[in-house]
Amino acid sequence: MDIARTPSNPDGNPEMADAAMQPKDPPEIRREDYKPFPWIVSETRLDFELGIDCTRVRSTLTVARNAKAEPSPTIRLNGDGIAAIVVTVDGEPSQSWVMDGDDLVLTLPGEAHEIGIETEIDPSANSQLMGLYASGGMLCTQCEAEGFRRITFFPDRPDVLSTYTVRMSGPRAQFPVLLCNGNKTGEGGDGDTHWAEWHDPWPKPSYLFALVAGDLVARSDSFTTMGGREVELNVWVREGDLDRTEHAMESLKRSMKWDEEVFGREYDLDLFNIVAVSDFNMGAMENKGLNVFNTKYVLADPETATDGDYDGVEGVIGHEYFHNWSGNRITCRDWFQLSLKEGFTVLRDQLFSADMGSEPVKRIEDVRVLRGIQFPEDSGPLAHPIRPDSYREISNFYTATVYNKGAEVIRMMRTMAGEEAFRKGTDLYFERHDGEAATCEDFVKAIEDGAGLDLAQFRRWYSQAGTPKVAVELDHEGDTARLALTQTVPPTPGQPDKAPMPIPLKLALIDRKSGTHSGERLVVLDKDTAEFTFDGFADKPALSINRTFSAPVSIDREVSREELVFLAAKDDDPFARYEAMQELMTGHLVAAVSGDLGDNDRQAARSDIAQAMQSVIEDDQLDDLMRGELMAMPGQTYIAERMLVADPGLIHAEREALKADLGKRLSEQFHALYDRAEKVPFSLDAEAKGARKVKTLVLAYAAAGDPAKAAELAAHQYERADNMTDRQGALMVLAGLDSAERTGKLIDFYNRYQGNALVIDKWFALQASSLHPQAIEHVKALRDHPDFTLKNPNRVRSLYMAFAANPAAFHAADGEGYRMIADLILELDPINAQTAARFVPPLGRWRRIEEGRAKLMREALERIAQAPKLSRDTFEQVTRSLG
Repeated sequence: MDIARTPSNPDGNPEMADAAMQPKDPPEIRREDYKPFPWIVSETRLDFELGIDCTRVRSTLTVARNAKAEPSPTIRLNGDGIAAIVVTVDGEPSQSWVMDGDDLVLTLPGEAHEIGIETEIDPSANSQLMGLYASGGMLCTQCEAEGFRRITFFPDRPDVLSTYTVRMSGPRAQFPVLLCNGNKTGEGGDGDTHWAEWHDPWPKPSYLFALVAGDLVARSDSFTTMGGREVELNVWVREGDLDRTEHAMESLKRSMKWDEEVFGREYDLDLFNIVAVSDFNMGAMENKGLNVFNTKYVLADPETATDGDYDGVEGVIGHEYFHNWSGNRITCRDWFQLSLKEGFTVLRDQLFSADMGSEPVKRIEDVRVLRGIQFPEDSGPLAHPIRPDSYREISNFYTATVYNKGAEVIRMMRTMAGEEAFRKGTDLYFERHDGEAATCEDFVKAIEDGAGLDLAQFRRWYSQAGTPKVAVELDHEGDTARLALTQTVPPTPGQPDKAPMPIPLKLALIDRKSGTHSGERLVVLDKDTAEFTFDGFADKPALSINRTFSAPVSIDREVSREELVFLAAKDDDPFARYEAMQELMTGHLVAAVSGDLGDNDRQAARSDIAQAMQSVIEDDQLDDLMRGELMAMPGQTYIAERMLVADPGLIHAEREALKADLGKRLSEQFHALYDRAEKVPFSLDAEAKGARKVKTLVLAYAAAGDPAKAAELAAHQYERADNMTDRQGALMVLAGLDSAERTGKLIDFYNRYQGNALVIDKWFALQASSLHPQAIEHVKALRDHPDFTLKNPNRVRSLYMAFAANPAAFHAADGEGYRMIADLILELDPINAQTAARFVPPLGRWRRIEEGRAKLMREALERIAQAPKLSRDTFEQVTRSLG
């Protein structure tokens, strides 16, 4: 699985909202307390009588005692806000059951039984979008992590695997398409009602159950697997969206072929369905044979989708398809093992996207996400290992740590083993654990055995939180270069003391005269300190370290601006070259914010940065996709992470001042680059995508250096644009300027795309994330716009998540940004607790912010914590953030 102001709960049903609320202090679930479930559920049969306002569910469970578990006279079937109408055991009405909170506990005397349960639910009232819910006249499900218990009573845990047979019936006119997991085994109808039966032969946990019923059309195709199986492929959407599904279908076929070639994984059903849904909490869900997707990651054409959207569709479709093996065929024993499937599958989708496009650019994009989201998570109150030891609400652990850092940890194993040996390890993992609910330890052991590695110490990456810091010193004497490395892992909540972890670092020592080196080396720092010596250097070389970002660590070293300028121009590793540019700018900005620069130093630093930037602009060996990465400035969040205590206002001011300075110093070079890029005709190939990328970057630098000229150039680009990337890039720049062109183009954009929800999401987000001095007032006005709703997670995120990620506005000195997000959380929590809880972390970073703003952020959190009937999702995030 891929991670505003009206009266309270205006769009949802009060009874349903209350059902989702839990006690403020839910029990702590601990990994060490895991016990196998005492009953095996070998078969699950479900019968749905579908209706938007009332759906009746009859479930039949075939159960037997689990010889590998402690015996129990009862079976606990989880529920959440549902009630049993009928309970039977072996075909007879049963009175031997009681309700324990939301759960149904049934006494079973024998060794094996058949349990029947009937429930009724109202999908139209389900604003939480978990379980079975209505979305624009259709019915769909989301069951990960604990949504199945909102449909029927069931042992809703990932280690209970069962085969599913499902019968669905409903009004033919309302639900002409009936979809479920697995293969369709029958269909028919009688008058206005029709039915379909589905069977999934592969045992799965309840979180992978899926059902969709609605008025849909499909783009259909087929794929022949390496074993000769002919697989029918369908991408189901609403009729008006069909012409925007070609890229999704092609991405699916590329994913299937790639997984066979790179990991040896073949698809195992006769049918693979993708359904696009407009109301969805996540990006997508990997349900066996029936992937349910947020429309954002299915629909794309040049007029409505940016190059980034195209990449997102391909990457998320790949991610969910790859889950068929790393998540479905082998699933998690318990939710503490979430990174077993998500970390591994993120790595797989990253490798896939790198192979489909530019490997170095993809690597930089992945690291940017890690540093922008996961590093702050690791240094804040919500820090946790990729395999946590406890939780209160599992939905709060769908985090960048579990997903992105989890992927980096597995990537390190691949780096140390080498690609061929790593493949042997993954083959062994799939062979050993196919059809099982496995653990992170099972995965590490398979890599250890298959690749021939000793990973005893490496396992600490799974149990220790925090981003390691590696201090680097390079000395030179005679013809020997001596590299001293020291690692520290900072304290995190519940883990004050850390043991050293193995850190694989790729490095090269570059001759300053020739700009060449004798080869890349891999060193592994597995102690607190270590020293490595390298002979054959008459002069001190330049150090290129953590090449390809071989370890998710923060490098701390004293390096001159002169050396960084050299590395930015000469390093042959694209990521290391990018890193030199980022270090060059970040070091200057940290010093400037800290007050450590005089006027002469400031001008000298800016001159050096401009020199490095010019070398990037004029390097004819670079493609524009990579040039764009090297031209990009470090984000404010990353700059703040390099400081013990950050002042967001000062960081913003210094960053904009540097951007303006570069825009003025390099105006001629920037505009020459723009003129060249503008001549490249539209296509989806790398050259054209790179041209669009650098054009937008030039506009951003021009907007800081010469706003009037930038407004004119951006308006010109907007008017001539024949694709969304150029049009959105121009509007992004205009949205941040106080110019006449701004208002006209925003109105034109809205009128042009009114009715297209995904594009209108962009319109909201562009204004909420803009550098305009009145951004807060603009967000307040947009909250009252007729197209804004709290019921749709995409729309909420487009306005408020974009705002929370806008440091200049969110960190307004008077605290208005914090109050706005707190108001949103309180208003959204009764409607959609999972989405509301995801807005807490930006407020939770108060400990790393200067005193005045920190006080206001904490006050906002305290106000949320005092609210009555707060969901357990939000309550856990707030209390942990307060400490």
